[in-house]
Amino acid sequence: MLLDGELLIDLGPDLMAASQIHAAPLSSIRYCLQTHEHEDHLHPHHLLSRSKYCGVGGGVPVLHLVASSNALRKIANAMRQMISFNGAPDSDQFAQINLSVQEVQPFETILLGSYRVTTIAANHAPETTALLYVIERDGRCLFYATDTGELNERSWQALVASGFQFNVVVLDHTFGLQQRRSTGHMNQMMFIEHIERLRRCRLLAEDARIYAHYLAHHSNPSHDELSTLAAPHGYLIAHDGLIVEV
Repeated sequence: MLLDGELLIDLGPDLMAASQIHAAPLSSIRYCLQTHEHEDHLHPHHLLSRSKYCGVGGGVPVLHLVASSNALRKIANAMRQMISFNGAPDSDQFAQINLSVQEVQPFETILLGSYRVTTIAANHAPETTALLYVIERDGRCLFYATDTGELNERSWQALVASGFQFNVVVLDHTFGLQQRRSTGHMNQMMFIEHIERLRRCRLLAEDARIYAHYLAHHSNPSHDELSTLAAPHGYLIAHDGLIVEV
């Protein structure tokens, strides 16, 4: 996801291809929020294009990357193999690739330029520190919630205590029409339960739109069929290249 052309969520492996296919330039990106370190969300080799190895000299704007310690360690390990990082990652090493990093844990609030960002704990692979993000700007609020299974009570409490009013929610729908409840991702039944709880907790603004996201793994039918199934429950189906005004 790319917000305002300047805030990216996840350095995924298909980032460059998606940029070209959808004519979404990456040159104006100033901030990146990393959800977690799994391979389908974090491809550190993209950062090599910011280094002197690729002919990048002075004057390149700094990219501010927000991530967990595990994700930052993965980035440092990858870069160490390519541009002579030595030892543990530190600010001087990341500066070699015009990168400023900020380590975060769940339930923190930080400022990134004009954005106010709050981290929420996802329910994903236990070996990761998987994060969900609440992003606020100019009185509007986005909740980006993938990859995750059923949110734990601490995450619900943090959302309610902060008094958020979400204008747009982007929520995991990986297991689609599969009936079995699971951890790590949601099926449609779990997705609908989360929508209903968001409403009960008064976390949705009057104009709130909710998008099912993370659909390609399995158990979801075609876009048109899934849109028909989703409509009675009040949510929409995301797709590649979708542009949404928050």
